[in-house]
Amino acid sequence: MSKIAKMIDHTALKADTTKETVEKLCQEAIEFQFASVCVNPTWVETAAQLLKDSEVKVCTVIGFPLGANTPETKGFETKDAILKGATEVDMVINIGALKDKNDELVKRDIEAVVEAAKGKALTKVIIETSLLTEEEKVRACELAVKAGADFVKTSTGFSTGGATVEDIALMRKTVGPDIGVKASGGVRDTEGAEALIAAGATRIGASSGVAIVKGEVSTSDY
Repeated sequence: MSKIAKMIDHTALKADTTKETVEKLCQEAIEFQFASVCVNPTWVETAAQLLKDSEVKVCTVIGFPLGANTPETKGFETKDAILKGATEVDMVINIGALKDKNDELVKRDIEAVVEAAKGKALTKVIIETSLLTEEEKVRACELAVKAGADFVKTSTGFSTGGATVEDIALMRKTVGPDIGVKASGGVRDTEGAEALIAAGATRIGASSGVAIVKGEVSTSDY
């Protein structure tokens, strides 16, 4: 089970997340040796302080959850998060631009974050699979690769659906073996996590990390 634990981004991204929730999240991440905690930017400093003596990374989200900010805003947000202690950033693409086939804007959007994070933090690109056609999923992944991202990621967990085995397999096929693929949204138990990993996921984003490693089933949305 520890192998799965080291692939989990232990997550709390809801609007009503409190300091107590973040403290519990970090304690659990240390106890179960999760890869990271994933928190909204306002909690990055708190998480970085709580995790400073551990191997757990601090992950945050950029342009979250809609992805409709400008590239300049996402770049600034990334720099600010890294300054406060983030070592991984999960950015949401400009989904409307992708649907408009404005690939140049989508690529520039991702590049703004990649450039801001270069040498300081891993960049994961959330493509929000539930809103995309298969062709759009492929194109989004290809643009993330071209822009120099470290990972592609399925979902915010705040849209119409989450990670599926089919989407992970498609994303892995598209990006090849050298880029990470993160499954997030609706991963609630060990069986579900293992199926996504078998399909090609190298990271799992979930608020149900403890349930996943303990072989339980969570009712959490994310």
